[in-house]
Formats: sequence, C-alpha cells, structure tokens
Amino acid sequence: MHKDLHEANRLSWNVATRAHNSHKINQADFLRRGGSTLFPEERMLLGDIRNLHIAHLQCNAGQDSLSLAALGAQVTGVDISDEAIDFARRLSLESGISANFIRADVYDWLDEEASTHPAAYDIVFSSYGFLCWLSDLDAWAEGIHAILKPGGRFAAVEFHPFAMCLDQNWNLVYDYGGGIPLCEKSGVSDYVRLSGEALAPSGYQDGEECFHNPFPSHEFYHGLGELISALTGAGFTLSSLREYPYANGWEPFADMRHGEGEHARRRYPPAMYKGRPFPSLPLMFSLDAKKI
Repeated sequence: MHKDLHEANRLSWNVATRAHNSHKINQADFLRRGGSTLFPEERMLLGDIRNLHIAHLQCNAGQDSLSLAALGAQVTGVDISDEAIDFARRLSLESGISANFIRADVYDWLDEEASTHPAAYDIVFSSYGFLCWLSDLDAWAEGIHAILKPGGRFAAVEFHPFAMCLDQNWNLVYDYGGGIPLCEKSGVSDYVRLSGEALAPSGYQDGEECFHNPFPSHEFYHGLGELISALTGAGFTLSSLREYPYANGWEPFADMRHGEGEHARRRYPPAMYKGRPFPSLPLMFSLDAKKI
C-alpha cells in the first residue's frame, strides 16, 4: 500500500475539486428540485435502495451520494479530499438532503469501520474513477467485505481498464493492469471543463479557465481480472458483470461522438480508424458482487 502517494493525491484532488465545481451552476437548487447526477447504469444496478444503508467510497464532492440519499437510502460518503468533503457537507445543508460525509483515506476508514461497526452496510458503492486510485486491491476488498452485512453487495460502475491503456488520441501507450504507480506530473486535471455539460447536469459555466494543478498525482492501473480476483478472494461471489462500448460523462479521448438523445454518453468517433470503421471496444463496465 502506498500511503505516501495517497497523501500526494489528496493535495492534487483538493486543487482540482475547486476547479471542477467552478463549472457547475446551482448544484444545491438542482438537487433540491429533484435533480440527480446518477446515470441509468447505476440506477439499474442498485435497484430499490429505500431505507438501505449505503457506504459510498471515494464519493468526491458528494453529488452522487446526495442523489442516492434522495432515493431514500441512508448514505455515508467517504473521500480523501478535504475540499471535496467540505463541499459535500455544504451541499447537503443547502439542498436539504441528509447524508453523512467523512474525510479519510478509504483504507483507514475501512479499517476503523470494520472494528467499530462491522457488518453495518447493505451496499458499498463506488463509481467513475475509483479504481485507478487504489494501491492495494486485496486490502480494499477485504475491508469492504468486513463492513457489509451477510448477503450485502458491492456495486460499481467504472471506466474500463482497457481504456486506461490509451492516450488522448486513441493510441495504445500504457500497459494493461499490474497496479504499478504512474506519476502524472500535471496532477488531477480539470476534466469537468473538458467534458462540459455532460458532467454538469445542473448547468455548465466557464468557471476556472486556465487551470494549473501544482501537485502531481499517482495512479494505479488494475486489470478487470485483478479487480474480480481481489473481490472473490475476499469472499464475494460475482452476480453480474457488464461491459459497455461507451463512457458516461467523461470525455477522455479526441473526437468522441455524442449519442443522439443521450447527451452525456460518449461513444467512439464516427471517423475511420486506420482505414476501417472504428472498432467497438469496452469503455465502461459495471459489476455486482455479493458477500457470501
């Protein structure tokens, strides 16, 4: 486990989170009026969550956590970023939607929660950009297993590890999986500005335009097999695994096509690739795993 790199990531995320939220208009009002930041894939995956206890790990600035709480769940959101959790707490107060937000390294929180509140949650949920920040999949999966009730579920929607092998111009550059730390000297980017309205359902504004992150970030690329092996090794059974040839919200690659009637869904470019139609490859996946 690379706690020193987690701490470096905390600094990078603190700066980036301020930039991200600078582009989003009236988030509290949007949630108060019944708006949601959840995509159809996670709604379908989670099902009816009324009165269920959900731990939302790596919850970022709380928008998805509060969208879950608005559906009737009792939600605890955990994130390493001070800025993200401070914003999430304010957003909860201003929107009138109740949720509990805790600033902690996810590994520290799982250890503490497993000792003080074992088997307390019905669902542990993670989504969209959680996997590459985990430096030890086995410890993470064991911690999740410890805090779930018998029969509880780990549910996740995430960008596909295959997509992490590509650079912005669709070139294969990075190794698949392995978990070896990769340093990004420019830090966590202002990906909300790059993705526009797709990541700002409350409304998009220019906000911070010349973002520079002074703190580098460190990512750990894991393959899908590594993730599933960690979960099954911790005592989960896999209930479902789905792969999708599109990405929700995030626009990581050049010339992505916006699906008609689905403005937040990003697909492969309409252009040809090396003289052939662009191949359909997985950009996102979802999984549901049950505690034995």
